[in-house]
Amino acid sequence: MSDQKNTILAIVLSAIVLFAWQYFIGIPQMEKQRQEAQQQAQQKTQAPQPAPGTGTPTTPAPGTGAPQAPSVGGAPIAAQQLSREQVIAATPRVAIDTPRLKGSIALKGARIDDLSLAQYHATVDPKSPAIILLSPSGSPHPFYAEFGWVIGAGTNVKVPGADTMWQQRGAGALRVDHPVTLTYDNGEGLEFRREISVDDKYMFRIEDQVANKGAAPVSLFPYGLISRHGTPETLGYYILHEGLIGVLGEQGLQEITYKSVEEKKTISFKVNDAWLGITDKYWAATLVPNKKAQIQARFSSGTLGAVKTYQSDYLGEAVTIAPGASHSTATHMFAGAKEVAVVDAVEKQYEINRFDLLIDWGWFYFITKPLFKIMDYFFHLTGNFGIAILLVTVLIKIVFFPLANKSYASMAKMKAVQPQMQMIRERHGDDKVQQQQALMELYKKEKINPLAGCLPIVVQIPVFFGLYKVLFVTIEMRHAPFYGWIRDLSAPDPTNLFNLFGLIPLDPTLLPVFGQFLHIGVWPLIMGVTMWAQMKLNPSPPDPTQKMIFDWMPIIFTFMLAGFSAGLVIYWAWNNTLSVIQQSVIMRKHGAKIELFDNIKELFGKKKSS
Repeated sequence: MSDQKNTILAIVLSAIVLFAWQYFIGIPQMEKQRQEAQQQAQQKTQAPQPAPGTGTPTTPAPGTGAPQAPSVGGAPIAAQQLSREQVIAATPRVAIDTPRLKGSIALKGARIDDLSLAQYHATVDPKSPAIILLSPSGSPHPFYAEFGWVIGAGTNVKVPGADTMWQQRGAGALRVDHPVTLTYDNGEGLEFRREISVDDKYMFRIEDQVANKGAAPVSLFPYGLISRHGTPETLGYYILHEGLIGVLGEQGLQEITYKSVEEKKTISFKVNDAWLGITDKYWAATLVPNKKAQIQARFSSGTLGAVKTYQSDYLGEAVTIAPGASHSTATHMFAGAKEVAVVDAVEKQYEINRFDLLIDWGWFYFITKPLFKIMDYFFHLTGNFGIAILLVTVLIKIVFFPLANKSYASMAKMKAVQPQMQMIRERHGDDKVQQQQALMELYKKEKINPLAGCLPIVVQIPVFFGLYKVLFVTIEMRHAPFYGWIRDLSAPDPTNLFNLFGLIPLDPTLLPVFGQFLHIGVWPLIMGVTMWAQMKLNPSPPDPTQKMIFDWMPIIFTFMLAGFSAGLVIYWAWNNTLSVIQQSVIMRKHGAKIELFDNIKELFGKKKSS
C-alpha cells in the first residue's frame, strides 16, 4: 500500500499549496477586504471630503522637540464633493508630458499629485481610460508626493508648505528632455528653488536649493513624503504584498501592510542606502534619497476626519546655510508601472539597493525571477506569452526528464506487478505487518522504489508555485492575450460551463453562497480531462477509499484551478498532456498494460460496430 500512500501524499501536498492559499487565506482575506472597502465607502458618503489643500502637512512649531517629516493632520473642512478633474482645474499647474506619463504638478505646494500611466488602461480595451496613479488632496482618492524643508526646534523660519504658491521660471511642460524650475521667496531672506526632471523610465529627480540672503545662518532639514488618503481596495492575497514598502539599508526589505501600520501608527528607521514608498499590485510610488545620506525613514498612519491616511517619508540631516551662501539637495522618485525590465534598469542606472524587490518575487525569488526571464525571452522570440508558457513547460519537462523517467519506470513496474500485490493482500488478509513485509520483498525483488512515483510531483511544487507567482505579480502578464477567447493570461478563463459558455444570459458567480465556485471555463475543463487521463495511467488503488480519492481528484482540481489565471491553467493542462505522452511511452517500454488507451479503443470500437 505504500506506493499508493506516497502518491496520495504527493497529491495532498499539491492540494495544500493550492487549496489552502486560495480558499483558506485568499477568499477570507478577499471577503475581509470587500467588507473594509464597503465600510470605507460608507464613511466617505457619511463624512464630507476635505476641500482642496486641506489635510496638509504641518511643520513642527518652534520648541516642540525633534523635527520630523510633515504628517497629514487636521479635521476635514465641510465642502461639496469635488471630482478629480475639478480639483485639478482649481489650481494653476505645470503639465507633465512623456511617452509613459501624463499629468501635472500643482504650483500650490509644488506637489506631484496628478499622474496617469499613458501605456496602461483599465481594461483590455485600448480605448478604456488610462490607469491613474497619483491624485491631489481633495479628490476622491488622494495619493501624492511632496518634497521640501522643515525647521528644527527653537527655530522660527518661514518655509514653503502645502499651501505655498510657487512660480514657474520659464515655460513649457515637464518632458524627458525639458526639466521645469519652480521658485518661492519667503520674503524674509530665503529664496527656494526647485528643479524637477524626469527620464523615460518613470524616474523623477527633484533638486531643492535654498539661498540665504539674510543676515543670520539658517538650519533646515530636507524631507520627502508619499501620502495616501483612504484605504485602497487590495486583492487580499497572502502571496502578494500591497501597502507600504522599502529596502532600508541593513534592515533589508520591509513590507508593511495597511492594517499593520494602522496598529503600530509609526514605524521608524535611521538608515542610509534606502528607498521607501507605497505599492499596489502593478504600480508604485517610491522615494529614493541620496544613498550616502543618513535619513530618518518612517512608515506611518493617521486619520483625516473619518478617513484613514498612510504615509512613507524620510527626513534628512540638518544643513546649515550661512548668510550669502546656498545649499542644494537632490532626491529621486519612481512613480509608474512595475515593469521588470524598467525596474532592473532603474536599479542599475541609479545604483539603488535591491530595487528589484519592488516587484513581489516572494520567498522563491531564485525560481520566480529566472523563470520570468526565460519566459520573457521566449515571448520576445514568439510575440505571445501563451506560447512562451508552453515553451517554458517543455523546457521544465526536459530539465526533469531523467527524474520523471525513473519515476514513470517505477510506476510502470508497479503497475506490472499489480496482480502479485493483490495476491499478497488477499493471502495475508488483515495482517498488515506481514502484508507490508511481503510487499517490501516484492519491491526489492523487482527493483521497485515506491517513493519514486511521488518525487517528481513534490519537486515540481516550487516550480508550479513560481509560475503562479510570475503570472500573478508581473505586469507583463497583465492583459497579455493568448489565442481565441483568452485575452488576458493573468485573469481566469472568462467562459463558463454553468451558463453553457454564454448561451444562457446568466452569471452563475453572482448566485449566493456557492456562486464563487460556479465558474469553470474551457481551459479548466481541458486541464481536468488531462489530469484524469494522467491519473488513469497510474496503478489503480485496491482500497475503495483511495480509489474514491483518485477518482474525485481531477474534479476537485478543476474547481480549484478554475479561478486561477488562465496562463497557469494552460500550463497545467499542457504539462499534463506532455506527462501522459511521456508516461505512456515509458510504460509501454516496460510492458505495462495501459487501460486508458484500451478503454478508448473499446469505446470507439463499440461506436463503430453500432
